[in-house]
Amino acid sequence: MRIAITGNIGSGKSYVCSLFKGLGIPVFDSDYEAKRLYDLPEIRERIIARFGPEMYQEDGSLDRKRLADRLFSDSCSLGFVESILYPALNERFLQWADRQTAPYVLYESALVFEKHLEPLFDAIIVVSASEQTRIRRVMSRDHCDEGKVRSRMALQWPQSEKLSKADYVIVHEEDDEDAALMEQILRIHSVYCGK
Repeated sequence: MRIAITGNIGSGKSYVCSLFKGLGIPVFDSDYEAKRLYDLPEIRERIIARFGPEMYQEDGSLDRKRLADRLFSDSCSLGFVESILYPALNERFLQWADRQTAPYVLYESALVFEKHLEPLFDAIIVVSASEQTRIRRVMSRDHCDEGKVRSRMALQWPQSEKLSKADYVIVHEEDDEDAALMEQILRIHSVYCGK
């Protein structure tokens, strides 16, 4: 089975995924895989054709900051990049999932609903946390101020909308014991392992 695990920035998705990995469940990190796609010759050529060779550095690696600055200031450019990245990313995920032998696999992404990826999955798990917890986590992790975190949060669907579409919800607050978090994970794990 293919299961998406999503949640807004700072919800604790990556930590929850690490606990699933500890149970032997393969996790496809969509952010990491998307970054790798920029090195594919066919994608590199299209990025250079659209934005110019300065988007890649002398060593051949993508100038991520330059591209991000362009994408966040121009929705047409963002749409162009997404139109070439998402089909390639989805294909990579499906090929990867077919090679796994676990009862189910997880696809980690903050943007499952925003990018209308629901048809790829048998179920969707949403990791949730209060707004205060999410802001605190991102400020600590990324060493940025609250305003910057809120502007990034504004690019995502409200958490309440994601929760209404979830098959399962994992609540991950700051003061939760790992045992309470693990109990939620094991409940889902047992369903998908048929136990």
